[in-house]
Amino acid sequence: MSTLPAEALSTTTGALRTAVRENDTRRAAPLAPRARLLPALVAVYRAQLSRARVARIPLLFVATFQSIGIMVLMRGVVDGGAEARAVVAGSSVLVVAFVALNLLAQYFGQLRASGGLDHYATLPVPPAAVVLGAAGAYASFTAPGTVVTAVAGSVLFQLPLTHLWVLAAVVPLAGAALAGLGAALGLLAPRQELATLLGQLGMSAALLLGVLPPDRLPGPIGWARDLLPSTYGVEALARTFGPRPDWAAVGTDLAVCAVVGVVSLAVATWAYRRAAVR
Repeated sequence: MSTLPAEALSTTTGALRTAVRENDTRRAAPLAPRARLLPALVAVYRAQLSRARVARIPLLFVATFQSIGIMVLMRGVVDGGAEARAVVAGSSVLVVAFVALNLLAQYFGQLRASGGLDHYATLPVPPAAVVLGAAGAYASFTAPGTVVTAVAGSVLFQLPLTHLWVLAAVVPLAGAALAGLGAALGLLAPRQELATLLGQLGMSAALLLGVLPPDRLPGPIGWARDLLPSTYGVEALARTFGPRPDWAAVGTDLAVCAVVGVVSLAVATWAYRRAAVR
C-alpha cells in the first residue's frame, strides 16, 4: 500500500480548489445591465401602441361618436359664443378622457388582478418606462378621434378652424395628465372592479365638468372643475376659437396642464412600484 507525500497531496488539493473556483467564475456570468429609461420607454410605447391599435379601435369609434352625439344634443341648447366654444373644446378633450383615463384605469386594474405586473417586474425595465410607455400609447391613440371631433364641432357651431393646430399641444399634455390619473387609479384600486368604477367616474366627471359651459355650473362644482386635470386643456382649446385668442392665457393653461401631467405620472410611477412589490 503506497501513500502520497504530504507535499504532493497539498499541491493536488490546491490545484483542485483553483480549478473549481475558475469553473465557478466561468459559469456565473454577470447579470445584464438594467435598461436605460429612453430605450425601454420606446420599447414599451411601441408594444402598447400595437396592442391598443388592435384592441381599442372599436372603442375609439365609440368615444368619437359619443362626443359628436353630445355636441349634436347641445346644439339645440347652445347657440354660439363662449358656450359653444366650451362645448366643442370639452367634447374634443372628452375623447382623450375616455381612452387615456377610463381605459387605462381598466387596463392597469386588470394587469394587477391577473398578475401581469409580475411579468414587468422581472424585466430589467425602469418602472417609469412602463407607466410612461403605456400612458403615452393610450394618449397618442386618441389623437385621430380628437381631431375629428374638433373639426365636426367647429363646423356644427360655425367656429373657426384656423387655430386647431393647438391640438398638437392639447392632446399630449391633457393625455399625459389624464393617463397618469387613470394609471394611478388602476394601480391603487384594491380590486379590478373598483378600478373600472373609478375609471368610469373619472370619465363622467370629464363629461359633466368639461362639456358643460362653466358659467352655468354652481360654485362648488366649479371648484371641482378646477381640480380636474383636463380642465386646462379644455380652456386652452376653447380660447383659440375666439376672434382674438389670448395666447398668453393659452400658454398658461397648457403650462398648468403640463405640470399636472408630470405630477400625475409621478404618482402613477409610485403606484406602480407599490403594486409591483406586493
